[in-house]
Amino acid sequence: MGLHPLEFSECYLDSPSFREKIKAHEAELDKTNRFIKELYKDGKNLINATKQLGMAQRKFAQCLGEFQFEYIGDAKTDDEKCIDESLQEFSSFLKNLEDQRELMMRNITETLMKPLEKFRKEQLGAAERKRYEKETEKYYSSLEKLLNMSAKKKEPQLQEADIQVETMRHQFQGESLDYVCKLQEIQERKKFECVEPMLAFFQTVFTFYHQGYELAKDFDHYKRALQINIQNTRSRFEGARSEVYELMKRIREAPQEYRQTSPISCEGYLYVQEKRPPPFGSSWVKRYCTFVKEQKILHMVTFDHRSGGKIGEKESITLKSCLRKTTDMLDRRFCLDLDITDRPGTVLTVQTLSEDDHKFWMQAMGGKEPIGHYLGRTLSKERGIDAQLDEVGLNFVKNSISAIETRGINDQGLYRVVGVSSKVQKLLSLMIDEKSNEVDLSTSEDWDVKTITSALKLYLRSLPEPLMTYGLYKEFISPAKGGSPESRIQAVHCLVHKLPERNRLVLGLLMKHLANVAAHSKQNLMTVANLGVVFGPTLMRPQEETVAAIMDLKFQNIVVEILIEHHEKIFADAPESCPLSPAAPVFSAPTRQSKKLGRQNRPLAVYNPQALDIQNVGDYSSLTTEETSMGSNESVSSQSSSASASETPIEKTDHPPLGSSLSSGSNSSVTSRKAKAVYPCEAEHDSELSFQVGAIFNAVTQSREPGWLEGELEGKRGLIPENYVEML
Repeated sequence: MGLHPLEFSECYLDSPSFREKIKAHEAELDKTNRFIKELYKDGKNLINATKQLGMAQRKFAQCLGEFQFEYIGDAKTDDEKCIDESLQEFSSFLKNLEDQRELMMRNITETLMKPLEKFRKEQLGAAERKRYEKETEKYYSSLEKLLNMSAKKKEPQLQEADIQVETMRHQFQGESLDYVCKLQEIQERKKFECVEPMLAFFQTVFTFYHQGYELAKDFDHYKRALQINIQNTRSRFEGARSEVYELMKRIREAPQEYRQTSPISCEGYLYVQEKRPPPFGSSWVKRYCTFVKEQKILHMVTFDHRSGGKIGEKESITLKSCLRKTTDMLDRRFCLDLDITDRPGTVLTVQTLSEDDHKFWMQAMGGKEPIGHYLGRTLSKERGIDAQLDEVGLNFVKNSISAIETRGINDQGLYRVVGVSSKVQKLLSLMIDEKSNEVDLSTSEDWDVKTITSALKLYLRSLPEPLMTYGLYKEFISPAKGGSPESRIQAVHCLVHKLPERNRLVLGLLMKHLANVAAHSKQNLMTVANLGVVFGPTLMRPQEETVAAIMDLKFQNIVVEILIEHHEKIFADAPESCPLSPAAPVFSAPTRQSKKLGRQNRPLAVYNPQALDIQNVGDYSSLTTEETSMGSNESVSSQSSSASASETPIEKTDHPPLGSSLSSGSNSSVTSRKAKAVYPCEAEHDSELSFQVGAIFNAVTQSREPGWLEGELEGKRGLIPENYVEML
């Protein structure tokens, strides 16, 4: 049974059982008081711990935001740009989350801590109990004093004492009534005074977690796009790494063939003899030398790897002549005597590093000994395959494509799984031999599909010149390094029609075939991005093999992806007009503001689940599990040439924000406002509009999502990135 009710009538009897009941009520209030004090203390600890967590996460976010990836080469792919900016995006997300947590902590203080402490001090304080105990003490003390008075006292004295005791009895009973009423009132009051702040506390906590859920949902579109960027970049990395290892292996086998030279200058280490006055003799100092052939100037820089790699003094001399230094004149091999123009009569003796190095410097400085240097080998010379882009080669390409599409279009890893090298070379030699090339690969069981695909790739790599030619290599690469998706497609379209006719014909056949392969990617796992990795270095390559050139493999892949995705347009007809310089850089469109920032200013303690959420309009279900799984063998279909270009480039602020000219949050139709597109945009979701530069939007209003507008274009209403337009 719970506490006994305290009857007011018992205040007049003040029986022992009544006093026991009062003690029970007081004990319960003492327990409640201790509970609230302990809860208040734990709440303070919770707030302090949460503040420490918030500080740690903000520091973590700051660390993320301050780091910047460096890249190799002169440009980054769109995927790499998105990956580079991902740390700033993560940092912004964490800071946004911590802002909401900080707001939650302030709300907890106001809604839980202060109300509980106020109730404890005002309602559970000891003031009423002390007053009741004091009145009890006064009344019973005066009563005992009265009863102990002598009966022989005069009557007036006795009457006065009786009146005093009676007055005290009334005060005591009145205080007893008030105290009993107060005890029972507090017992009932604590049920809601304690629980209501707890309810507000949990509402605040749940709203914070709901806010986190909303932020995560808004972040989802960025996360999916970033997964695609990461998978594309990983695929390109694997392709580039294999090429780098192959180049490293060839250079290790024949380093002199790959020595970097140019018609302008040559460079390398030489040991220079420095003569000293007798009896000190001479010393040899290692210097890095660069010889400018036309001016015959030799620049020398002292550099010793053992001294920490510090660069020493620099010196330049003008060369008049160069003579071989024989060993009978100097007991050192590989030496040269340099006659210096600006020091008449002075001969500078230098020592090269080897016999081959000696020939190299003799040739560079005017000697007659021959030197070989790398001009770009083809695989046909290495492997003895005489591949030509003639009628026989064209028939082999058609024969191979027909066989692959007939027999193995759904084979997993098509073009990625290679055949046995000896069989591949045997098949290619057979098919490019005019006397024995009548084999129909579509029906022949002698050759499996992976052997045919490998032979086709080997044929394309063995051509004397790549299918997309050395001459157009830099022009093809340039648009892939910048510009909008539309400008890239236009540039590649123009360049394809600059190719020789037979090259363009074979390339068109191949791209149509690869588009068919990509259409079956659910079965063969070969998406457009995967095919770009396989065929990028096969169809186009620079004349000189260097690490810098290999770093451009990722851009080769992008060009091939564009050719596959837009083959119908590119190979159908020549473009009506081409830009004067396809290789000229094109300014990228600015970033669309991430929708995850849409709720950062929403008050945490107030949330309306019935409010419309434009984010939910976007359809994310089109990305399948295979496309988003990081562990899948399939690389997700490339978006590097389209969607990811507008995901996270650098924010542009040339145009004033429209929030200052449009009423914030207003969704009413404002037909007088118009806007003009200053950048092209391709919609990523059903709720967005696609448009070209110069498009005019009607009835433009501020969207509920920060960074976005709503407007009408050609009868359709949808979202417009705010920094893609200017107001008219």
